[in-house]
Amino acid sequence: MSEHLIEASKFLSYVLRHEPEAIGITLDREGWADIELLIAAASTAGKWLDRELIATVVVTSDKKRFAFSDDGLRIRAVQGHSTASVDIDFVAQVPPEFLYHGTATRFLESIQSSGLVPGSRKYVHLSENEETALSVGSRYGKPVALKVSAGVMQERGFKFYRAENGVWLTLNVPAGFVVD
Repeated sequence: MSEHLIEASKFLSYVLRHEPEAIGITLDREGWADIELLIAAASTAGKWLDRELIATVVVTSDKKRFAFSDDGLRIRAVQGHSTASVDIDFVAQVPPEFLYHGTATRFLESIQSSGLVPGSRKYVHLSENEETALSVGSRYGKPVALKVSAGVMQERGFKFYRAENGVWLTLNVPAGFVVD
């Protein structure tokens, strides 16, 4: 991905996941932003976007972070929101027996005592394979993939959701469900 696409992707992540008000836009409850308003607001904020660039970011994103509405007029981040105005109505699903969470070894002590918590986000993010989790964890330091007993959690009443890009979401993972 070119530097220009990376910069555009980071900008879209910032405004569509965390700070839409930084450029004066509002996301609806499901996280959707009108593309034309997004382009105009970005321009006012000194960032150049157009439909073609946005479409290229959406299509080439290795993590499939963004989605277009069915009518092609709106865009949203599919998960990872920290803004209070967004509360995507995910449908609960039965997860695989085990899921994985990528983190850095420096967080292990806290996780052993408090479990996995979403921090500033709405959900804990989990993946179906260890490799993806290690890749995510490498962003924060020396990576480790934690194995989560998702099937047992679900049997005990915890809800799991699957975002459009395949990331599994849950509100928290108590320490007892993080297994060796």
